[in-house]
Amino acid sequence: MFKKNIIFENYKFKKKINKVTKDLQELLKKQPLLFKTLKPSYQYSYSKKILSKYKKFSNIRIIGMGGSILGTEAIHDFLKQKIKKKLIFINNLNNNKDYFQNKNINLNLIISKSGNTLETIVNANTFIKAKDKNIFITESKDSYLANLAKKLKSEIFEHKNYVGGRYSVLSEVGMLPVELMNLNENKFKQFNNLIKDKVFINNLINNVSATLNLIGEKKYTSVILNYDQQSDNLFKWYQQLIAESLGKKSKGILPIVSSMPKDNHSLMQLYLDGPKKSFYTFFNVFENNTIKIKNNKILNSHKFLKNQSVEKIKQAQMLATEKVFLSKKMPFRSFRVLKRNEQSLGELFCFFILETILLGRALNVNPFDQPSVELIKKETHKILG
Repeated sequence: MFKKNIIFENYKFKKKINKVTKDLQELLKKQPLLFKTLKPSYQYSYSKKILSKYKKFSNIRIIGMGGSILGTEAIHDFLKQKIKKKLIFINNLNNNKDYFQNKNINLNLIISKSGNTLETIVNANTFIKAKDKNIFITESKDSYLANLAKKLKSEIFEHKNYVGGRYSVLSEVGMLPVELMNLNENKFKQFNNLIKDKVFINNLINNVSATLNLIGEKKYTSVILNYDQQSDNLFKWYQQLIAESLGKKSKGILPIVSSMPKDNHSLMQLYLDGPKKSFYTFFNVFENNTIKIKNNKILNSHKFLKNQSVEKIKQAQMLATEKVFLSKKMPFRSFRVLKRNEQSLGELFCFFILETILLGRALNVNPFDQPSVELIKKETHKILG
């Protein structure tokens, strides 16, 4: 259990790797600078007073790539019922003319740590119109986007240089959009509470230990069986966090997001009877207000569906799948989120960030760089001249 919001069941391993405990103790003692962003005391490069003049905008376009935008997409989709504004995310290159037709945007938020991300530069120059209001988040250094912001006389807020993009969700990168969405920024900051919670710490250590055991058994694919459609982007964020942080020195984990229960009818046969090279995460968010089946349309052969909600059926499918996995001795952990709110999402962000850093330390890889990706950037520049 993470506090009161999340029920967590770990992989069925009893063996604990003592090194993980020592690594966590050292990590919490010598906290990397990025941990500042996880705490309520973190000082943003913007002030709420300056930001208040932008809260009136109801149609917002966010332009970024990877860690600059995935966290905000995760927050937006996970909490969409609480958000009254319209947000559009530009997170890839697209030359379809229909992609550029929306004319109702009145505020652009452009995010790039380096200020030189090619795709973000292309999209910024494609989408921004002369009448638009713009906010840029980028490092305080000479860069294309910093210079563009100055040319457009736009607001510029600093992306701290010690915060990597994929770890930036609780910094300006994710929390400035949170403010614009009128969500409670402070409730995301659960780090101080969690590291004092023995249950959370034990869950974290046992989870990392079990994952290392699985890697030792040459299982390198992590399949997320996601039963909550609003969490798809949360796991796209997690996918980058794990893959980009640990994929070095011929080591790493390949995270795959599987949409459930839909994938019962496509991929599940492979998961159950294919090569045993994977481990699994079950994930669902419990919903109280959910659609119920109309009883007058139920045939007698399926009267067990009467008065059932769609959510209860999903829960039953998840439980049934877990039982089958247990019977086949397939390794899995499960998350059941009891409340869909800022606090729950903040707890998940903290857990996954700490998990990733600890795995990096144990695997003897640097979880904060991405050297091979830089090679592609250099080659692209050479080709374009």
